Amino acid sequence: MVDSQYYLPNDIGISALDCAEAFRLLSPKEKLYAHYLSRAAWYGGLVVLLQTSPESPTIYVLLQRIFRKQPPAELEAVATAAGLTSEEYQAFLVYAAGLYANMGNYKSFGDTKFIPNLPKEKFKALVWESQAYKERPDEIEVLWNSCSNLLYSLEDKQKQLGLGDKGITTYFSGNCCLEDAELAQKFLDSKNLSAYNTRLFKKECGGKRCYEVRLASAVKKDCAVEGEAESRCGTFEFENASFTVCRGDYALLMEKVSHNLEKAKAYASDENQTRMLEEYVRSFTYGSVDAHKEGSRYWIKDKGPIVESYIGFIESYRDPFGSRGEFEGFVAVVNKAMSARFAQLVSSAEVLLPELPWPSAFEKDRFLKPDFTSLDVLTFAGSGIPAGINIPNYDDIRQTEGFKNVSLGNVLAVAYATQKEKLTFLDEKDKDLYIKWKGPSFEVQVGLHELLGHGSGKLFVQDDKGNFNFNQAEVRNPETGELISSWYKGSETWDSKFSTIASSYEECRAECVGLYLCLNKQVLGIFGHEGEEAEEVVYVNWLNMVRAGLLGLEFYTPESKSWRQAHMQARFVILRVLLEAGEGLVSLSETTGADGRPDALITLDRSKVHTVGKNAIQKFLCRLQVHKSTADVEGGRALYQGYSAVTSDGSHDFLRLRETVLLRKEARKMFVQANTCVKGEAVELEEYESSAAGLIQSFTERFTDDAEEVEAHLLEMASKDSTCWC
Repeated sequence: MVDSQYYLPNDIGISALDCAEAFRLLSPKEKLYAHYLSRAAWYGGLVVLLQTSPESPTIYVLLQRIFRKQPPAELEAVATAAGLTSEEYQAFLVYAAGLYANMGNYKSFGDTKFIPNLPKEKFKALVWESQAYKERPDEIEVLWNSCSNLLYSLEDKQKQLGLGDKGITTYFSGNCCLEDAELAQKFLDSKNLSAYNTRLFKKECGGKRCYEVRLASAVKKDCAVEGEAESRCGTFEFENASFTVCRGDYALLMEKVSHNLEKAKAYASDENQTRMLEEYVRSFTYGSVDAHKEGSRYWIKDKGPIVESYIGFIESYRDPFGSRGEFEGFVAVVNKAMSARFAQLVSSAEVLLPELPWPSAFEKDRFLKPDFTSLDVLTFAGSGIPAGINIPNYDDIRQTEGFKNVSLGNVLAVAYATQKEKLTFLDEKDKDLYIKWKGPSFEVQVGLHELLGHGSGKLFVQDDKGNFNFNQAEVRNPETGELISSWYKGSETWDSKFSTIASSYEECRAECVGLYLCLNKQVLGIFGHEGEEAEEVVYVNWLNMVRAGLLGLEFYTPESKSWRQAHMQARFVILRVLLEAGEGLVSLSETTGADGRPDALITLDRSKVHTVGKNAIQKFLCRLQVHKSTADVEGGRALYQGYSAVTSDGSHDFLRLRETVLLRKEARKMFVQANTCVKGEAVELEEYESSAAGLIQSFTERFTDDAEEVEAHLLEMASKDSTCWC
C-alpha cells in the first residue's frame, strides 16, 4: 500500500476562481492589457516545470499530447476499453489536474511528491489506447519510456524536494551539496549578482571544482547589459574553484514572456506601467535582476491601477538553499469595496507600528505607505496560489522605497471554506464558531501579516562605502542592553545571510505580528468588527493558528529532520511558543476518535489570549526581530530551529501526533482558472467547470497557437540536462 500522502484523493476539492464580473467591468483597453500580461504569465509559469523535477516537463508534454487529441469526456470510453474502472479513470484525471495545478509532480504546498493513484500498467494501457498514441506511437512511447519510472518512483530521495541526499531539486545539479550552495552564494555576492534567476551546475575539471551559473534569459550570448560597466558573464576564479556565468536558461520561454509584455505595453495606462514593462522585458531578455529591480520600482509607483500584476522569479521557498526564485506571474482586477478597508489599515499603519514590541530604532526610519488592495485573480501562473502577497522581495527597495500588499479576494472566498464533518482536532463547541468566523478572521490576519508583518522592521546595514543606516553608538539590543555588534555588510541580504531558514523565519515573524495586532480594537474596527463580534474574530484567529500548528506536522519529514513548507513550519513554531507559555492557554491532547482510530484535540482558553497569549507572542516577536535586524544568524538559527524541533520528548509526543495528523489530513484545494482570447478587437473570457476535467481543459486550451514549439523546447531542455541529476 502506498502512503496516502503520496497521491491526491479522488474527492479532492477543486474550485473555479470566479473573476467574470470583475473582468466584465474592465474597459476594452484594460482587457487587452490584462490579456497580454496573462499570456506572459502563463508562458513564464511553464518554467516551474523545469524548476521542480527532472521528469515534470516530460509528464506535462505527455498529458498535453493525450488531452489535445481527446478531452476528458471523450477519453473516458477509451479508459473503459483499456480496462480502467471509473475510480481509476478519475484517479488519472485527478493526477493530471494535480500536475497542471502544481506545475510539476511535487505539491507546491509541502514539496511532497505525488504519484498516480492507479496501477502503472493501467496508466500505460490508457496511454496506448489513446488517439495520441495511435497517431504517433513512436513519439508517445519515447515520452512514456523517459518518464514512467520516475512518474511512479517513491525512492526515499524522490519523496520530497531537497538538496543533496535530502531530496530532489533542479535548482542545483545532483552532485551539489550545501557546501557548494554556500560557496556559490559567496561568489555571487562578490560579483554583486543576485541568485534569484539562477541555477547552479557543478562538474569536475581535472580535479578542480567547476561551476556553471545559468541566468534565465532569452538572449544566449555573452554581452554587457545597458547599465553594466562590463558583462556579468564569463569565467572567474574564486576560492580555488572556477565559476562560469552564462545566459540562456529557459530561453524560448523567456522570449515568449518578453514578447507578450511588449504587446501589453501598447495598452499601458500611464508612463509608470510603460517603463515597468520595458524594464521587465530587459530583465527577461538579458537575465538582469537589476533591470527587474528597476521595473519593480516603477511598479511600486503605479498606485491603485485597475489591473494589477507582477511577474518574475519571486519566491525562494522551494530553493533548498533559500536564495533562488520560482517563476510566477499574476494578473488581477481590483475589488474596490474591500480595498477601501485595506486603505484604512494603511492609513493607520503609522499609529499601529509603534505598538509592535521592539524599540523604535529597530523600525524603518519612515513608513513608506504602500498600495494595499484586494484583488480578484484573473491569472496566477506558477506552482500555487497564495491568499496574500507582499512584494517586491528585494530588501534594498523595501527598506528605502517601499512595497505593495495584495489580498486575493476570490482565492480567500473559496480556498478556506470548510465542511464541519471534515474539520479535525477541534472541540464540537468550537466547530460552528470556526466555520462562521474563519473567513473574517483570516481576512484580518492576511491584512496584518502582509502589511505590518512583512512591511515592518529595519535591517541594520553598512553599505559598500562604509556608511551605516543606524547609530552604532546608541542602538542597543533590548534583550541584553548591550550595543549591537552585528549587521548586514555590502551586498549581504536577509535571504543570503539566513538562507535555509530565511523564508520560514520571516513567515513566522509576519504571522506573529498578525496575532499580536489583531488584539487591537482599532484594527478590528477597520474591518468592521466591534464588541462581541470582534472577540469572536480574535478567538477564531488564534484558534486557527494553533490548529494550523498541529496540522503543520504533515509537512515535517522525520527521516531527514526537515520541514517542507515555510508557513506550516512557522505555525508549528508558534504553537510551541504558546504551549510553552503554559497557564492553560493552549491544551493539546491525544484521544481516540469515534471511528476507533487515533485522534487529537486542541483547545484555546479565550480568557487568557489577551494576557498570557499576548505576553508570549510579544516576547517571542521581539526576539525574532532583533536577530533579523542585527544579521545574527547564529542566534536566530538557535532560536528558530529550537522551536522547530519535532520530537517524542517532553510533554507532547509530536512524532506520534504527526502520524495522527497524516491519518486525518484533508488534501489542499486546486483551482481552475479562466483563459482570455482575442477575437477580432475584443477580448473574451473562457471559463471552465470546477472539476479535474475542467482544470485539464483550461490547460489544453491555454497554448493552442504554439503548443508543439513550446513542448519541443521543454523536452529539449529536460533532455539536455538529464545527466545532471544523477
